[in-house]
Amino acid sequence: MFRKLTLLAVVWTLCVVVLGAYVRLSDAGLGCPDWPGCYGKATPIHAVDEILAAHAEAPHGPVSMAKAWKEMVHRYLASALGLLVLVLAVMAVKHRDRLRQSPLLAVSIFFVVCFQGALGMWTVTKLLKPAIVTSHLIGGMTLVAMLTWLALRQRDWARVERAGGFRLAAFVGLLVVSCQIILGGWVSTNYAAVVCTDFPTCQGALVPQMDFRDAFHVLRELGQTPEGELLSMANLTAIHWLHRLGALVTFCFIGILSWRLYAQGVLRSLALAIAGMLLLQVGLGISNVVFHLPLSVAVLHNAGAAMLLLLMVVLNYRLAQRR
Repeated sequence: MFRKLTLLAVVWTLCVVVLGAYVRLSDAGLGCPDWPGCYGKATPIHAVDEILAAHAEAPHGPVSMAKAWKEMVHRYLASALGLLVLVLAVMAVKHRDRLRQSPLLAVSIFFVVCFQGALGMWTVTKLLKPAIVTSHLIGGMTLVAMLTWLALRQRDWARVERAGGFRLAAFVGLLVVSCQIILGGWVSTNYAAVVCTDFPTCQGALVPQMDFRDAFHVLRELGQTPEGELLSMANLTAIHWLHRLGALVTFCFIGILSWRLYAQGVLRSLALAIAGMLLLQVGLGISNVVFHLPLSVAVLHNAGAAMLLLLMVVLNYRLAQRR
């Protein structure tokens, strides 16, 4: 049962992460401007009068019945995930002798979920501050990684031959993918995805005019510098361009790592899966630029990032296992 619940938690977390991306990219993050309810009610149905009044006052604003439902469904699923993780933590502590493993990881995951819930609250109450929204994305991806590791521990795996030569490279690859996901989150939360609408150039140049001074300043409001002025196009271009550069580094490093694994007969199926997901992710990223960020492609790009991270966690686990 514990093994089945860990697998369910991984799948559930992936669904919550992808749904969260859909909510953010469809501008429904403030569909319910309070927390944990919607205008103090349990469902948008009970808050229909308040939602309709807010929508009538600002028809193109962040509040509508559809957006409220998107936001609340995400909250319901996230709450259910928290309950599932709590069950896993209790089982890990209660049955640690039968499981023959430390409950520390399962308990740590529960505390990460709690902090993730707090970030979800601050995302709404702090009006989509980039640092908080990006941290919320990082928290979701962290849960994917931790729950995947926990699920992998519940199975017996054959020891991988010649694993030692790839352990460091796989760990560095995991860090590279993680950093690229953070950069992608920063692009999304600052709405910098469409400042470059051409590829491989950006605004007609390989190195466009950029200003890094305020682009990566963490403590600021959405769309503003720390001094309260609007971010310039050069600031947004710097955010977008650095993500592209990170994509190039990720593609080269993970691509070479996958090729080496396959060529030397080490976890060939996993190497092919990583290479395939890497190519798909690059294709989705280019499509976001060329087709001006269609919602479906942008959501799939987020899902691809989560899957690539998951596969890199699997690779690191398989190479690091002792038995």
